[in-house]
Amino acid sequence: MKLSVVILPSARWEIGRLNWQRAEEWGLHAGYTYDHLSWRTFREKPWFSMVPTLVAAATVTSRLRIGPLVTSPNFRHPLVLAKDLIALDDISRGRLIVGVGAGGTGFDASVLGQESWSSKQRHERFEEFVRALDQLLREPRSQLNGPHYRVVDSRQIPGPWQLPRPPLYLSALGPRSLAFTAELAEGWVSLGSPNASEDLSTYDAVKQQVLRLNTELERRGRDVSTIHRVFLNFEGDEKPMASLEAFLDWAGRYGELGFDEVVVHWPVHDSPFAYDESLFELIATRGAATIANW
Repeated sequence: MKLSVVILPSARWEIGRLNWQRAEEWGLHAGYTYDHLSWRTFREKPWFSMVPTLVAAATVTSRLRIGPLVTSPNFRHPLVLAKDLIALDDISRGRLIVGVGAGGTGFDASVLGQESWSSKQRHERFEEFVRALDQLLREPRSQLNGPHYRVVDSRQIPGPWQLPRPPLYLSALGPRSLAFTAELAEGWVSLGSPNASEDLSTYDAVKQQVLRLNTELERRGRDVSTIHRVFLNFEGDEKPMASLEAFLDWAGRYGELGFDEVVVHWPVHDSPFAYDESLFELIATRGAATIANW
């Protein structure tokens, strides 16, 4: 099992650079960041853009895999994003992972003045957006004529470093998105279930998702081992960063569910991720080394 980290784009680069370099020095698998224009409790605080942050991270690391966890259709067009991702994959020499989700109803969904999308509309855009990215990252020239995204005789030259394209990891919690993930993606990202009832623990909600994903994979003739499974510690009833023992117990339980990678957040003062920094380093080093042998 691998340990990765989300490094929020909230620090000026003189600090952010050191965090990304430490993540690589400590042997973590991947460093991700969120793709938002502003986000939650950071609404009135510093928050930088995903693409230049990852480009900068790529230039100060050499092994660490990097990527958005996740980008979404909320304020992105697939062609512009695909061109950025092609450049990022080239700069990182093939270390890019492309995490994509449907997006939510927060600031990013309204800042450009668009009307709020229903859950159904978000999923429709999500599918079209991901299919468009899949095509644009594979092809040197493209045409798209979907209901939401059009592309007229575009060029994606020279294409990404990774062929046929960088891996797509889809954030999927519900039945429709899990079925779509089983059809198209190389990776699946879960963070629990925001729609779970109070009687359903994070673990039990994720267990149900695992069973549904496996069913959808088998329905499509895919072996369940062919998709990389990522669990992000985000919200819910679990506290894996309380101690090294708590982390190992948490990672072990999700490993038993078949997850290949667990992701935690880099500490940020005055935020929901205000962990003890010495404990975080212990988890990022000794904890990561322990789970790597499972």
